[in-house]
Amino acid sequence: QVQLVESGGGLVQAGGSLRLSCAASGLTFGNYDVGWFRQAPGKEREFVGGISASGHIYDGKSVKGRVAISRDNAKNTVTLQMNSLKPEDTAIYYCAARRGISIRVYEGDYTYWGQGTQVTVSS
Repeated sequence: QVQLVESGGGLVQAGGSLRLSCAASGLTFGNYDVGWFRQAPGKEREFVGGISASGHIYDGKSVKGRVAISRDNAKNTVTLQMNSLKPEDTAIYYCAARRGISIRVYEGDYTYWGQGTQVTVSS
C-alpha cells in the first residue's frame, strides 16, 4: 500500500520560512516524480513545484525564487523549503507522486497523494 505523508506545516509570520516534508512508503521511491500542490479555500489546486525521479527541479510560477526542493531517495523523502512567505501562500499543501521522468504541473498526472498539511501565513 502506497502512502505519502506530509509534515511540517503550521503558522508562520509573513516573511518567515517553513520546511515541508513528504515521506513515502510502499513504492520504489527513486522511480517516482514528486510534485507539491496547494489549495487555498475557494480556489483550485495549484502546482507549487516538484522534483523528478532524475532530480530535475521545477518551481511553480507563484513561488518561483522562494522555494527549494530536494529529495533523499535513501530516506524516501522530498522536502519543500519555502522562504519569504506571504499571506497568499496560506493553503493546504499536498505532495503527490507519479512514476515517470519529468515533472508535470497537472494534478491529474499524479497517481498517489498525501493527506495534506496546513500552512497559514499571518500578515
